[in-house]
Parts: sequence; structure tokens; C-alpha cells
Amino acid sequence: VDKDTMKMGGSLAGVEQMQIDGSVQFDGVGGLSDHISSLKEMVIFPLLYPEIFERLKIEPPRGCLFYGPPGTGKTLVARALANECSQGDMKVAFFMRKGAECLSKWIGESERQLRLLFEQAYQMRPSIIFFDEIDALAPVRSSKQDQVHSSVVGTLLALMDGLASRGEVVVIGATNRLDSIDPALRRPGRFEREFRFSLPNKEARKEIFKIHTRDWNPKPSDNLLEELAEECVGYCGADIKALCAETGLCALRHRYPQLYESRERLQINMDSIKIKANDFSMAMQKTVPASRRVVPSPGRALSAISKPLLKNTLERILQTLQRVFPHAELALKKDQQKGITSTSTCLKLCQSKNFDEESQSISEEKRTPKTPDLKKAEFRTFSRYVCPWYGSFCKTSGNPRDQPTSYRPRFLLIEEPGSGQASDLAAAVIHSLEKFPIYTLDTPTLFASTSPDETCVQLMREAQRTAPSIIYVPQIPSWWETVGPTLRSVFTSLLQSIPRFTPVLLLATSNVQLRDLPEEIKTLFNNEYEEVFRIPRPTCAERRHFFEDLVMKQAAQPPALKNN
Repeated sequence: VDKDTMKMGGSLAGVEQMQIDGSVQFDGVGGLSDHISSLKEMVIFPLLYPEIFERLKIEPPRGCLFYGPPGTGKTLVARALANECSQGDMKVAFFMRKGAECLSKWIGESERQLRLLFEQAYQMRPSIIFFDEIDALAPVRSSKQDQVHSSVVGTLLALMDGLASRGEVVVIGATNRLDSIDPALRRPGRFEREFRFSLPNKEARKEIFKIHTRDWNPKPSDNLLEELAEECVGYCGADIKALCAETGLCALRHRYPQLYESRERLQINMDSIKIKANDFSMAMQKTVPASRRVVPSPGRALSAISKPLLKNTLERILQTLQRVFPHAELALKKDQQKGITSTSTCLKLCQSKNFDEESQSISEEKRTPKTPDLKKAEFRTFSRYVCPWYGSFCKTSGNPRDQPTSYRPRFLLIEEPGSGQASDLAAAVIHSLEKFPIYTLDTPTLFASTSPDETCVQLMREAQRTAPSIIYVPQIPSWWETVGPTLRSVFTSLLQSIPRFTPVLLLATSNVQLRDLPEEIKTLFNNEYEEVFRIPRPTCAERRHFFEDLVMKQAAQPPALKNN
């Protein structure tokens, strides 16, 4: 390898090992404990416990793919992984390449750069190669594409899983356009595991806030962090980091406004700069989340002015939805007593169950008269619910009938024409179920691209792959009239192609009564199974509570005095 590298000119600038920021560790990554556990299995465990893999005669996964919206921590996790692997006696080389950096105008130069990169990583094994924005390096091959890209993709496929062994070289790819990557890369042997980095939920946002404010003096109170996590719906990890930085600048503006007018360096007292709750509210007004810069998030909590009118109706909707879509119960529980929410909880449950004695051995040596029907026992063992961290052999995996099950869950909110309550209530429902991925299938989303049919197919397949998930169709009567017969047929066929018990909820709203809806829409929602909810008008008590708060409290309250 050394001779070949020298002949090919191995001293090129992009092949050297990257010096990364050593301050990023796994404890500085919030809300991604599941991904961190899987990455430890792939990279750290084979280095610390090689005897386990030798005993089981298996090879650990050597490739994984990170995908999700921008700013959700894909590159951060890769950096933290490289730092965790380079502690103590373990030394792991880390190579980071942008997708576009590997491309060159000279024919064959891009392929040569890739071969040099893998050869250098093999020499310095164990090593990690991280391809950021891999969709620019390995796009989908087609007849419309030039031959250069096809050659680069073919070279990358051969290097990742060709005739020669890759050894202790882990390849990680990151992208926010999963559909643009060549399908040949997404198979075991190349990218075995795919990690979806979604927008953080409330608990994850609170954890990220704690990480970014843990060095502040004084630290924000736990109640304040709870309120911030509740308010910052749609914020990714990068948005929360920017929000904390802007909060510090707001506190500086309030305490020392003369800094912005003076040209000289002034002496300041750092202990006098105190960050307050008002600084966070000012920073939130100036910060626009990355997810809202392109497409606004469909989920939002009930506003303070409409909460007295719609709060009781929202509770009834969520209660009905839990019967139609039992997975919603796991997302709505505060303490998650029934569901497994973290790896530590899973481990505690594993230790509390004597699973090893109850489970059947896969060998046929220890057959006893106590198990006359061994085939049925083995089938029950292998048909358990799959644990998201440790697979079907996890000790917490129970019988399927103990897990939430729903048959093609669908839910339709019907309002009176002109009332305008369905949009607020549907957004509040989505806000309550923010743990699940939400896919909005409205008219602007479909017709923003040149091919609405292709957009519909990609969105619904992604919803099926990331189940449990929610497909949201606002104002389905007008949507049905606009899309046309071809897209209607595609939509209904895709809905029918989803397996019966896959937890993909179809949530829709309508300002047309059920009897006046088209027959095709009526067949999607079964009124007998509580899949249709008619939104009532606010009661007299709710209207009274609304006007009491508005007139007696808000309007009668004197304005706050400005402190000069």
C-alpha cells in the first residue's frame, strides 16, 4: 500500500488526519442517547471488547448514515464519537471530507482521491471516515446524469464493500436529502444502519438547554428551562445554541449599553451581568428557527387568548385519539411509565426480568418433557416486540399483545363552516404529539415541486419507514378537489399499501360536514370506530371564562410603569 500511495502522490492535502475539537464529548450531546448507544456498539465496543465479537463469530457494523434536517447534530455526533474513541490507550484516526471536495475537473482525479483516502485510513486503522453532505458525492445514478458522477459512485461502492476487506475502517455519511443518495449505498455491508436525526422534542430541548447553560453563573432555574422547552417548538440543536448566545448578548446590552457607543475599551464588572427570563424572551423574538425559514412547523400550542375556549375540546380530542391511535398514549404520558424512553430505563427493565431462564435456547440439545410444543415456544420467543436499542433479544421485549396496536389509524376533525377552530386544534394536537415525525401533505408542499406525485410518494414512504408517525392533510375537501384524479389514486393506493398494523396516523381536518364529503373521503374514515370527531361550539361557561379573563383581568390591569 505504501508503494502504491507514493506512486499515486499520497501527499495530497485532503488526505491527512483531521485535528478535531477535543472539547466535544458524548455528554455534550443532548437528546440523542439512542444514537449514541448504537454508535458505541459499532465503534467503541469492538475496540474495548474484541473477544465478544470473536466468540460470536460476527463482524460489527462498519458503516452508518446520518440523515435529518439541518442543525440536528449530525456532524456534532461524529466529532463526539471521534473524541470518545481517542481517550486513554485508544487512538482512532478521524478523516472528514465534504462531498463536493472529493470532486475534481480532471477525469479520474476524484476516484484517485477516494482510493487515497481509504488507503490512508487503512494504514492508520482503526479509523473513521466521515463524509459530510454525501448526497453531493454519491447521487442517484441515472441515464440523465453524466458519466463522471457514475464513476465516482461506482468507486465508492467498491471501496466500501468490494473484493478487498475494509478492515477496522468505519465510514459515516451525513445528509439532509436521503432520497438523493444512490440506493446501492443503503444496504448491509456499506451503510448498515441509518440514524434519523429529527427535531428534538420537549425533553430533548430541555436537555440541550441544560448543556448550553451549565457553565453559566447563576444557572437558570429548572422551571425556566421547562418553560423554554415548551415554547421552543421547532427549534433544532443549532437554534437553541444560537438562542443561548443571543440571550447573553441581550443581557450585555441591558447592563452596559455604553459599550456600543464608545470606541475605547471600557472596564466592566462581569459579575454584574445577570441573565434573566426577559433576556430569553427578547432573544426568541430575534431568533428565527431553521425549520421555519423554509416551511413553518404545523404544530403549535393553543394561544393564551384561545385556551379558555378550546382547552376542554382539545382534551376530549386527545382522549378519543388515544383510543384510535394507542401510540399517542405513550407520547402524552409525562413520566413514560409504560413506554421505554431511554437506554438506562431499558437496562433497568432488563435487569428486573429473569428473561434468560424463561427464553428458549436456539440449540436443540436441551429438550425437556416440560416443553412438548417446542416450535410454538420458539415462535413466541422470536415474535416478540423489537426493542429499539437491543433488537428482538432484548429482555424488555414483550408479547405483541402487550404493545399498543392499531388497525390503520385515521382521525378526521370536522368543524362548522366559518368557525376556524379545526386549524388551531389540529396544530395543538400535533404539538402534543411532537415526539412523532410529522409529515404535512398540503397543497403548497405538493405543488412546490415539478412532480406532485413523486413528492407524495416520497413523503408517505418516509412516514411508513419512520413509524410511528403522522401524515397531516389540512382541509381535505378542498385538497381533494385541487389535486386531481391521478394524485388521488396515488394517495389512496399508498394508504392501502401501508401494512394494516403499521402505526401511521392519517390526521385530517374538514370544514364540510361528513354527509356532504365525497364518497372516497368517507371510505377513509369510519364513523363507527370514533375516527370522526365533530368539533362543538364553545359552551356558555367557556365563553364566560374567556370574557372574564379578557375584560376583568387583561383590560382592567393598569399598564406597567417604565423604569428609567
